[in-house]
Amino acid sequence: MPVHHVDWDAMDWTPVRPGIERKAFSGHGATLALHRLWPGHETRPHAHANEQVVWILEGLVDFHIGDDVLRLGPGGLAVVPPNVVHYAEVVGTSPALNLDVFTPSRPEYA
Repeated sequence: MPVHHVDWDAMDWTPVRPGIERKAFSGHGATLALHRLWPGHETRPHAHANEQVVWILEGLVDFHIGDDVLRLGPGGLAVVPPNVVHYAEVVGTSPALNLDVFTPSRPEYA
């Protein structure tokens, strides 16, 4: 089986919608998605069949998971169970950078 690798710095940001950009990488069982969220971005509460682990690398967000709201800054982690409505809101004037791990993988992110 071939070995896959990625250089995040060499990848272009892909616009998701105004205020949100993504870089993504998938293996057979999981997808890593690096998201950059700008202050004032459009929030879209949503749910999906994938479990999602959220890791905030930069910035500050209020991460809504079901009825809970978690304020997460650098190093903050959260788990979004499958099929639970969730979304993030940037707090403050700086963009937030988060790494999401999805399982199973999300081929639509390729």
